[in-house]
Amino acid sequence: MDLIELKRIQEPLKEKYRTNPDTALITLRANSHCGEGVTCKIETGKMMAEAGLHPATGGDGLSVCSGDMLLEALAACAGVTLKAVATSINFSLQDAHIQVEGDLDFRGTLSVDRNAPVGFKDIRLRFQLDTDEPQEKIETLIKLTERYCVVYQTLIKANTVSVSIN
Repeated sequence: MDLIELKRIQEPLKEKYRTNPDTALITLRANSHCGEGVTCKIETGKMMAEAGLHPATGGDGLSVCSGDMLLEALAACAGVTLKAVATSINFSLQDAHIQVEGDLDFRGTLSVDRNAPVGFKDIRLRFQLDTDEPQEKIETLIKLTERYCVVYQTLIKANTVSVSIN
């Protein structure tokens, strides 16, 4: 997709959101259903996935791990955002690899140590770019990718998460 095609697709949406801001607020949903053993079936929109315990918590490694899925969501969002931004700013990008790593202390989730955190302690997002663009333009690309990546922004900001029982 080139800049002209991207603008052709996005401009009507941008105009719609400018003139009627309420139409820009869309609720995304995810659903799961408990499966056999300690698993959960996830409707991904494209296929069903079965999530289970990470091997470090007793899982067999045959099911996807929700922690991995979180990192994969960040890698996917960062990659798509990077490509969209590169297209928008006419950035010459031959190829890009996005790597995401996160550190977990499994003592927390297994209740081995009440002082050990539950969840990722640190997450690292790395870009490997194949480009001839100058450093200044590369820095702009990454800055804009960080700014517009939904998953990245969600992770770095405190958010309200409500829990209810029906």
